[in-house]
Amino acid sequence: MTQIHELTGLELATAVRKREVSPSEVVEYTLERAERLDPSVGAFVTMTPDLAREQAAEAEVLLQQARSDDELPPFLGVPCPVKDLAMVAGVPFRSGSEALGDFVAPADDGVVALLRQAGTLMIGKTNTPEFGLPPYTEPDIAPPARTPWDTSRSAGGSSGGSAAAVAAGIVPVAHGSDGGGSIRIPASACGLVGLKPTRGRVSPGPYRPEGAGLAINGVLTRDVRDTAALLDVLSQNWPGDQYVLASPESSFLDACERDPGRLRIGLLTEPVIVDGAPVDQACLTAAVRTARLLEDLGHQVEPAPVPFAAERWDSFESIWSVLALSAPVPPEHEHLLLPLTRWLREKGRSVSGLEYASALGLIQTTTRETAATWAAYDVILSPTLAQLPAPLGSQRDDADPAGDFARQMAFTPWTSVWNLTGWPAVSLPLETADADGVRLPVGVMLGGRHGAEETLLALAAQLEAARPWRDRRPSTW
Repeated sequence: MTQIHELTGLELATAVRKREVSPSEVVEYTLERAERLDPSVGAFVTMTPDLAREQAAEAEVLLQQARSDDELPPFLGVPCPVKDLAMVAGVPFRSGSEALGDFVAPADDGVVALLRQAGTLMIGKTNTPEFGLPPYTEPDIAPPARTPWDTSRSAGGSSGGSAAAVAAGIVPVAHGSDGGGSIRIPASACGLVGLKPTRGRVSPGPYRPEGAGLAINGVLTRDVRDTAALLDVLSQNWPGDQYVLASPESSFLDACERDPGRLRIGLLTEPVIVDGAPVDQACLTAAVRTARLLEDLGHQVEPAPVPFAAERWDSFESIWSVLALSAPVPPEHEHLLLPLTRWLREKGRSVSGLEYASALGLIQTTTRETAATWAAYDVILSPTLAQLPAPLGSQRDDADPAGDFARQMAFTPWTSVWNLTGWPAVSLPLETADADGVRLPVGVMLGGRHGAEETLLALAAQLEAARPWRDRRPSTW
């Protein structure tokens, strides 16, 4: 008999609709797994059992009152924790930092409001590094987030807690966000699906401005259809949004049922943002094997050139440091920040208004040049990461934040390209590799044109059907 934690989000929603399991049963089952498994993976920073039970009771009233299942929210009764970079009303909001103290969120962020409306159950806040800045989740205010595949290794970041929660089978789906790879990096490290949507697809409103437009909200899931269905939930606009995109033909979930057609795909294996960054052979092999699979599926695959010189990425670094500086830290709490955060904020203070404006302009120019360079391709295929999941503590270096940052860049030489351009990209858990006798997930990344989530989802669903990963699970299961 299939157990609750073995179901995808859509499957669990169907079971709830059919009254095969109640939302209250789901909550208690999930809380028990979290209590038992979280100490080994470091997924959560705050649990909200009372809120989850209250939402489950409300869901059961909806089930009783609904005249038809069509009236019910799409993810009614499905646990979906929220990354602690988003506000949940009445719940502590610390963004991975001791500097925010005991601040309690006064309201729901927009994505949290949409998740509530979709019927999800908010069982807790997931672990994140300080202000979501590095690609590892090792804050001082909580234990590190670990990949369930090998708990001596990092779950990645900055959505590491969310990825650990889904990969460990605590929840079927979880909220995440991506400013330089922060959904796709932990998706690769934890063997999950992680989509960074197109800039403007998921609004940061109503309380947060778009700013430079590097970061966007999304989800981590175990399969492509959950990702698509939750994108349908989150792709809503708020009044005053700066970036607005047209809706899909029908729905993103429907796109998973469509034949993507014969696509021209560019294979990119050379690092982009760091010249000569070392790339593990397992990561290259994963991309090459996926290229061969795509050819077997009828697509045209050919080498793709690096779209811009590595030094062009300096514009991202300037804006990233200003974003670190913009974090709302009380001046009297600056000393509580981690060395990496303080280093980035000092760099941000040194960026003049003219330099910041020039960096934004260079990003736009780089995006135009990338579009021209890759104009012939429908999709770009690359490794997600340059290395296998990193051993805990191997990237964080409080004594040398500049070296820490350099290692981050070398670890992720492809992901931030898609944040610069604002285009969509998804990491898929198509491959595995052996490391010290342990089988580890290896993600491959598909990037698309502006607004091309439907193409990416159709292609991802085709790959999932051709090389399924559902039965590949860590020992925690």
